[in-house]
Amino acid sequence: MAKTRKKVWKVLKWIGITLLSLILALAVVYFALPKGPRAPMAFDDPFRKPRTVAHSNSYMAAAGTPWAAQAAVDVMENGGNAFDAAMAALLALNVTFPQAASFPGVAPILLYNAKTGQVESYIGAGTAPQKATVEYFRSKGLDNVPKYKLIAQLLPASPDVLIAILKEHGTLSFSELCKPAIHLAREGFPVHGMLLHDMGLSLPLRAGLAVLMPYNAKVYFGGQWWRPLHQNDRMKLSDLANSLQELCDAEQQALNAGKSREEALDAVRAYFYEGPIAEAIAAYHEKKDGLITLDDLKNYAGGWEAPLSGGFGEYTIYANDTWNQGGVVPMALQILDGLDLKAMGHNSPEYIHTVAQAIELAMADREAYFGDPAFVEVPIAGLLSPDYAAARRELMTPGKAFGQTPPAGTPAGAAEKRTPAAQPAPSQKTPENALSFGKDTSYITVIDNAGNAVSLTPSDFPESPMIPGTGLNLGTRMTQFYLDDSPNGLLPGKRPRITPNPSMVLKNGELFMSFGTPGGESQTQAIIQVFLNITVFGMDPQEAISAPRFISLNWPNSFAPHEYYPGQLTLEASLYEACGKQLEAMGYQLNQLEDWDNTLGAVCAIIRDPATGELVGGADPREESWAIGG
Repeated sequence: MAKTRKKVWKVLKWIGITLLSLILALAVVYFALPKGPRAPMAFDDPFRKPRTVAHSNSYMAAAGTPWAAQAAVDVMENGGNAFDAAMAALLALNVTFPQAASFPGVAPILLYNAKTGQVESYIGAGTAPQKATVEYFRSKGLDNVPKYKLIAQLLPASPDVLIAILKEHGTLSFSELCKPAIHLAREGFPVHGMLLHDMGLSLPLRAGLAVLMPYNAKVYFGGQWWRPLHQNDRMKLSDLANSLQELCDAEQQALNAGKSREEALDAVRAYFYEGPIAEAIAAYHEKKDGLITLDDLKNYAGGWEAPLSGGFGEYTIYANDTWNQGGVVPMALQILDGLDLKAMGHNSPEYIHTVAQAIELAMADREAYFGDPAFVEVPIAGLLSPDYAAARRELMTPGKAFGQTPPAGTPAGAAEKRTPAAQPAPSQKTPENALSFGKDTSYITVIDNAGNAVSLTPSDFPESPMIPGTGLNLGTRMTQFYLDDSPNGLLPGKRPRITPNPSMVLKNGELFMSFGTPGGESQTQAIIQVFLNITVFGMDPQEAISAPRFISLNWPNSFAPHEYYPGQLTLEASLYEACGKQLEAMGYQLNQLEDWDNTLGAVCAIIRDPATGELVGGADPREESWAIGG
């Protein structure tokens, strides 16, 4: 027995010495590996720095990064219109904000056509693959569509949007508009504050990413997962540059064959949805037990639709249809219309409470009724009726918080009072965890010298495996479905009710403002606050954007696992200090964030004076957002 113990001890000792030696060797290797900056680039990062209001008498762009805004202005300087410019900005944003606005992601868009005086909407959210069913996910023991998985990927929408806009309203070729993006991707751009904020992962997280999603780690860390990102590092996206160049080549081949501009644009779309890129996406999904097939991609289409609209005094506010949450903006503003908000005082406790309750009432109806209108009968005329808004206004409780999600209403046209998805139990996590979902989105707005305008909210983030060799990230928007039969319940071919939502405003029938923001559940709320700052309190766009914000969390989060924080209100620090005690006395559960926290959105806005054509713009210091005129 003693000899056996001695042998065991020797074996254990040998194993221990071997492991210790291995750990020491790995430590030596790790410390010898390069971990410093990667060819730093000069860049005066505007992240969380004050902005001055932008002015122009001709054209203007405001976007999530300065490179995207500059790409748009350059196009207009060279004779392109707002629609051309917005697509150039989109492509540049796909490169310079790659973790927030991917090329194959979602791209909800509104357009103002100066020739017709009409606001137009194009569907910018992909559909669920045909294999995506509630039964499929339930069979895997899942209550929600899981993050980080290939099976959370939605069919790509943004390339379809881009080609549709250029065919209908553009004047330039895809290749001309793609040049700045390809140059940025191939030659590199500096890692900016928001890219570092989102992708500045710790060593354990980088190591985990390299194991679970090795191609993602290769794209963002250049194959050196042990090496953190640094401010102003040169980031190159060579595979994405190659994919964009392949699309340009497809267009040029069509033109060389005598095809028209429109036919050449169709060739770009076909290369993505039917050709080599589609084949790469479908093959990877087949190999890794994903859901997207080549037939799904070939059959995908967006489409033009009538926008939603509602009124606030002399203003008409526009949104996409109920495949996104944008209709909440006109609904909430109509509830507020007629109230003397100005007398309450800007960001006073009474004002914050009143605006928050209007938003919560509209959000309750979002939960009960909003879904893909191709699959769901949404009583939208009733929801946007001023009479219905007045009835909802009567439910507000001055001086007292609702404390939980208020009940949905029964608007005209509703067959019955609809029950939303099962409301989860209150979350035990901190609200900041809920706010982290979906903040990686961006925004673009452009107005040209003819008065045409574009409002565009692209998104999708690399938290599921990217398609190897392509630089393409399909995002995880399937997580915005519920796995039930509610209006936002999953069905094959259906669009989830996504959070990204652009906005546009006419004043007495003339274009007044194009604006929007990233921010998940914060988006509609930031949009509403900036609108009121401008129209009620007379601020210029930059003042309105830079002002402190608040958001409610008093409903289930749009992203799985749909966490619920009843009675929660989040304030930036200056508001918390000024109003916290009074709001707590009303019954709110308060959370505090620092001023200019991007969790509460990153709004860009451009106002156009109908009489003079002068443009006035602002961009949010909460991110790299930038406004520039020409």
